[in-house]
Amino acid sequence: MIRLGVCVSAVRRHPRGRQAAAVAIGALALALAAPTAASAVPGAPTVSSITVGDQPWGVAVNPVTGTVYVANSFSNTVSVINGRTRTVTGTIDVGDFPTQVAVNPQTDTVYVTNYNDGTVSVINGRTDTVTDVVTVETEPEWIALDPVTATVYVGNEISNTVSVISERTNTVITTVGVGSGPQGVAFNPVTGAVYVANTGSDSVSVISGRTNTVIATVGVDTDPTGVGVNPVTGTVYVANNQSGNVSVISGRTNRVIGAIGVGSNPAGVAVNPVTGTVYVANTGSSNVSVIDGWTGRVAATIAVGAGPVGIAVNPVTGTVYTADNSSTTASVITP
Repeated sequence: MIRLGVCVSAVRRHPRGRQAAAVAIGALALALAAPTAASAVPGAPTVSSITVGDQPWGVAVNPVTGTVYVANSFSNTVSVINGRTRTVTGTIDVGDFPTQVAVNPQTDTVYVTNYNDGTVSVINGRTDTVTDVVTVETEPEWIALDPVTATVYVGNEISNTVSVISERTNTVITTVGVGSGPQGVAFNPVTGAVYVANTGSDSVSVISGRTNTVIATVGVDTDPTGVGVNPVTGTVYVANNQSGNVSVISGRTNRVIGAIGVGSNPAGVAVNPVTGTVYVANTGSSNVSVIDGWTGRVAATIAVGAGPVGIAVNPVTGTVYTADNSSTTASVITP
C-alpha cells in the first residue's frame, strides 16, 4: 500500500459482446472527439475542491449519471458527490479502511474495497445503500470491472492474487495468482484484458478475462502502482511510484514501448478514451501530470490538494477528480 501522506466508459451489453464494446467505444470517440478536441491538452483548467471524509484514497465516476464516489479510508465511508452541483449528497458507511472504488454505469452499482476487512462493499447507486458484502482475500486495495460480462477484479495486496467476482451473484468465482504486492488494476472493455500492477515484483500481470489466467508478465520500473488503459488504442499506462515515471505498454504486444517522466510518487492513472489524454496523480508533489496520449508528452502539470492517490475522469464532460489523501478533499479539474 502507498503510505505517503498516511482508476471505464459506458458500454452496453450486446449479444456480440466484445465486438459490440469496440463499436460502442469507437462511436463514442467519433461522436465526442471533434467538439472536445480543444480540451485534449488543457490550456488553463480551473481547480476547485470538495470537502469529503478523512484521508480520501480512491475515486470513481459514473459517466451516465455524473455521480462521483470517493472512498474515505480513515472515516470508513464513501462520499457521494453530485457532479453537476459539486456538492456531497450522501455519505455511505462501508467496511474498515476503504481504498478504491469502481462503478458499473449500466447497473449503477458501486464496488468499494475494504483493505482491513478483506471485503468488497456493494452499493446500489440509486439508493446509496450497501446491498451486499463480498469476502475476498487479504488486504484488497485496487479494483476494476468489466461491464460487458458483469465481472469485478480485485487485487489482494498481501495474498498476491486477484479475486474475480460475478456481479450477478456477488460471489468470488475464481482467484488468479499474480505477482508480488498487486495494487493497480485496470480493464480493457474491448479486448477483455485485465492489467495488474505488482508493486513488489516491478511487473504487470496481464490476465485474459475470458479464461481468467495470466497470459503475460511485463517488467516495468520501480514500484508500479496505478494502471490505466486506453480502450481505443489498447495502450496501457503504469505509474511507477518510486521511479517517478509512467511505463507505456503496447496492449497488442505486451511490451514496454516508452517511459514518460511525471511528478513525485505517481499513483493513480486515469485515461479519457475520447481525447486519449492520460491523467496521473502524483502523491509526493501534490499535482496531476496531463499526458497527451498521441505524442506521449506531458502537456501540463496541475496543482491539486495534498497527496492525491486516486484519480478518475468523466469522458462525457472531461472533468477530472482526485482523492487528496493527505487532506479531506476531492479536487475537481475542469478543462
